[in-house]
Amino acid sequence: MTDLIVGKVQPNVLSHRPARIPTDAFVLAGRTLQSGVRLAGTSRFGDDIWFLKHAQLQQQQTELILNFQSIQSAFRLVAKEICFTLLRGVLPPGCESIRSLDSIRSYLTELKKVFDWLESRGITEVAAVTHADVKAFARYIAGLRLSQATKDSRHRGMRLLWLCRSKTSDALRFDPATVISDTRKSRSDSATRRDKENTTDRIPEQVHAPYLVWALHFVDDFANDIVAAHEEWRQLNRWAVPARRRRGQKRASRDEVVKATARVLARYRREKRPLPGWQGEPNRNHLAREARVQRSSLGDTCTAGKMIDEAAAELGVADAAYLRTPVAGLLDGRPWRSPIAYDEVELLTRMLQTACYIVIAFLSGMRDSEVKHIRRGSVKVWRGEDGRVVRRRLTSLAFKGEDDHSGVKATWVISGPAQRAVEVLERLQPARQSFLFALLPPSRGYIAQGGQNSAKTTTATNVDLVAFGRWINDYCRRTGRDDGVPLVNKQEWKITTRQFRRTLAWFIARHPGGVIAGALQYRHLRVQMFEGYAGTSESGFRDEVEAEDAIARGEKLGDLITSHEFHRLTGPAAAEAESRLASFERHVRFDGKVINDRKRLQRHMNRHDPHIYPGEYVTCVHNRDRALCHRGDGSEGPSLPDCQPLRCRNVALTSKNIAHMEDALAAYDRALAPGRAELLAPFERHRLQTLRQEIADFLAATRGRPALRRHHESAPAHRGSGPHGHGG
Repeated sequence: MTDLIVGKVQPNVLSHRPARIPTDAFVLAGRTLQSGVRLAGTSRFGDDIWFLKHAQLQQQQTELILNFQSIQSAFRLVAKEICFTLLRGVLPPGCESIRSLDSIRSYLTELKKVFDWLESRGITEVAAVTHADVKAFARYIAGLRLSQATKDSRHRGMRLLWLCRSKTSDALRFDPATVISDTRKSRSDSATRRDKENTTDRIPEQVHAPYLVWALHFVDDFANDIVAAHEEWRQLNRWAVPARRRRGQKRASRDEVVKATARVLARYRREKRPLPGWQGEPNRNHLAREARVQRSSLGDTCTAGKMIDEAAAELGVADAAYLRTPVAGLLDGRPWRSPIAYDEVELLTRMLQTACYIVIAFLSGMRDSEVKHIRRGSVKVWRGEDGRVVRRRLTSLAFKGEDDHSGVKATWVISGPAQRAVEVLERLQPARQSFLFALLPPSRGYIAQGGQNSAKTTTATNVDLVAFGRWINDYCRRTGRDDGVPLVNKQEWKITTRQFRRTLAWFIARHPGGVIAGALQYRHLRVQMFEGYAGTSESGFRDEVEAEDAIARGEKLGDLITSHEFHRLTGPAAAEAESRLASFERHVRFDGKVINDRKRLQRHMNRHDPHIYPGEYVTCVHNRDRALCHRGDGSEGPSLPDCQPLRCRNVALTSKNIAHMEDALAAYDRALAPGRAELLAPFERHRLQTLRQEIADFLAATRGRPALRRHHESAPAHRGSGPHGHGG
């Protein structure tokens, strides 16, 4: 975007005026249209409102329009000509990147701001704008209390008048880039760098934990009850369709109404169940749904109405219209709630769908557009010969960085919870609905769309994410629980769809522990996702994780330097590690403390990365030429799943690494102590003895003394862990 604001100054040459665009020219011609849409039914140049929805190919996108009625009449034609060019013309130099409908919509807004300002100065032609006018505009923008990004957008609108000069009937006569760049010279280099950095917020740990924990509760503990209640709701509403779709349907006779009502009331009497209630009275709307008759047929004075009053006097009236679906889900060993009321189905199904979104987004690394295009049957499970799951793959569409605007098929490796979330959505959506994040039947907008709904918009999902946190806190207040979502800086944290990938990258890089649900998933997903992610390189998720990884390593290296622990390094690569860390310290200048500015630390790691990877059992001083592990993609850095720490010459040990190895050695000794070793099969005992001796020999060589040999060993608490696994 910066290039468009202060880009290369173009020659001050006016091209010939373009031929007037025909009023009946289709503005979306040449663009891929939605399935079933004919070009003849789309907007034309002469329309004052252009509907872009016919060319919006992502299911979650909000319908866009270009409303030229909001543009001053003096500049309306110019605005149309520019937008027409961006939508379907051969793009002028400097505009090649402006192809997305969202961008074009935002550019019209920026143009309107420019035109409003020009009109306020009495200027009614673009060609009449002078250098002095542009300077005045730049001073005006600089004086506004807006973010720099918003100020830049105003400048983009001004420069667009020049870049599209060959396509408009009223063109700017000079390139405003020089004037605009002069107003930006006061900005520091650090501010410019910040423009290019990822500014998406990471969800704080204290918010992330309850969101994921409660989302898993919904998927694993509450889903069966909510899906069953939703199915009962759907059965009740099969008959209760809007009046416009009931035309021609024969109205039930009085006798039929009485028989249907009697049948429903008889069931209540058999079950000794109070009638559904509303404000202390029988809920006749709900009884009409159960009897499948018109609500007007159950009035107070008619026979059926009197029957309801008699049953109410006999059975009583509940405080709500409760469904018959029993609540079987447990939370901490007790039912998670009382029976579900009819009016609660909309909220509960929406929260369940939101919970599935949270689990999938947190544990897959997919973007919102990719999650929203998950279809029924998109998960494939690969099992080994013993029947155990080896990989779970989820297929959807990727859009970012792809040449095909309709999306490119891509595959993600997911975990068990994410698979279960997809399965819940398949049960929750009607069988005819392919997209799993489509509006659900109880949703307010579902009937208006006739059930032919596309995926929820990003805005709607953001609203649902906030509502999910509020549901958690409301539930905790009502039940006396203390595991709600806390405030952050005394404010409610607003989760958005953009924050999930950013947060997942952080957790994978940091290997979180503690009580947070899914911690083990994060530890395993790093290897799984990097091995199995089949999206294009433009997906960027691996880059995001590795950027977080670099920052995490920088913090650990800072701890080593400030604690001077690196002066006590041992092992084959200890001397090289000390040399690299000393050089890193000179460049970074920690001055006795760890850098707590993550952006600054990221820049230092980009420039002076010593390629030292602190791990639990060893510290890898990576040298590709002598490494025993190599990444399959040829990129720099160790391949942790293939690490051979007891044999590799890249290994150095801190005092903490040695302590962890000694703990592993002690674990072997305990498990294979006399009385326990005899219980193992000979092959297993020999294998563990060999592993134990390798660790003992390695530690002895590191310390410069003979290894202590034993005839028994103990296995670590988890097979496959310990120093024989990866060093991280």
